[in-house]
Amino acid sequence: MTETAQPMDPYKGYQYLRDAMPVAKMDAEGPWQVSRHQDVHRVLRDHQTFSSEVSIRPIEERGQPTMLFSDPPVHQRLRKLVSVAFKPSHIERQATRIETRAQELIAALPKGTPVDLVTSLAAPLPVMVIAEMLGVEDGDMTTFKLWSDAIFSNIGEILFGTPSPEAQQAALEMDTYFLEQIAAIRRSPQAHLLGRLVETKTEEGHLSDEELLSFCRLLLIAGNETTTGLITASARIFHELPETFSSIKNQPELLPTFIEEALRFYSPFSATARRTTRDVTLGETLIPKGDLIIPLIASANRDERVFEAPDVFQIDRDPNPHLALGFGIHFCLGAHLARLEGKIATQVLTEHFDSVTLVEPDTAVMGGLGGPKTMSVIFN
Repeated sequence: MTETAQPMDPYKGYQYLRDAMPVAKMDAEGPWQVSRHQDVHRVLRDHQTFSSEVSIRPIEERGQPTMLFSDPPVHQRLRKLVSVAFKPSHIERQATRIETRAQELIAALPKGTPVDLVTSLAAPLPVMVIAEMLGVEDGDMTTFKLWSDAIFSNIGEILFGTPSPEAQQAALEMDTYFLEQIAAIRRSPQAHLLGRLVETKTEEGHLSDEELLSFCRLLLIAGNETTTGLITASARIFHELPETFSSIKNQPELLPTFIEEALRFYSPFSATARRTTRDVTLGETLIPKGDLIIPLIASANRDERVFEAPDVFQIDRDPNPHLALGFGIHFCLGAHLARLEGKIATQVLTEHFDSVTLVEPDTAVMGGLGGPKTMSVIFN
């Protein structure tokens, strides 16, 4: 079963890089861009050579390390503290709650008139789920998402330069909110994820407020962006290939492979960052110690050296060794949650509607970080 779609920018650019400049700098002072699957896979796999501690800003400026931008042993310590909450068995127990949330949001979607898919479904669903896990479901979901967008869209400046005033204000408001929650939990212990983290005692003692804040920031931001990107990517595919919507509607057993192919075809995160810890040869290129590398995940997932007909969306593609959720020790902690949320949202959409059409498809560019921030669609 095969459906064909036209490749979109920036994928033509990725194709050029894979063919002509698989490991290259765009300018003398810029980072190395790595575009082929084999090389991106190697960078993600080898955390000893390609470090996630990419920022060279002083520690007092960038704050406590997070799982995303730390190496062992710090990374293992942080990940271990929250990994239990994200085990597949634990996430599966939340399926009924996720479906209830999805049903409520999708039942409110109008037929035949434009609606912003991001604000009506793709953003609130994962934000609600993470908020419930953290025990802050009484908070303002719209504000949570605004904080997340302001910080996430400014991640480059946060790591390597000066954050924008908007990002700094969002971070201040988020920190103030969660510090109040943490203080309340210290007075009255709670059984949710944040409550368990507050009570956790490690070899270094209880987690500090700054360490707890780093978890809240990471979970709230990273915990929603993947799913938001996956749902908007699915809508884009339904618009471009209406038969995929009908296929899932008639054969829901195709959902697992549809989700994997959607992750590959329009990866929620186009790239990540690493820094070399030694001189290393990647492909045929020598990269000096200390240089910044940008593994182009979206490009790797369209590499014809690994995927047959990579610019064709194949709803039942198998095998599908995409790198959309990372690889190695930094493999997405919330991968199972994102897949489950995407699967449930897609299934409920196909139960309620017959088609999804993008109002302005050219403005909803895929291939960025976390998907488009707005996507006007019409359900019929």
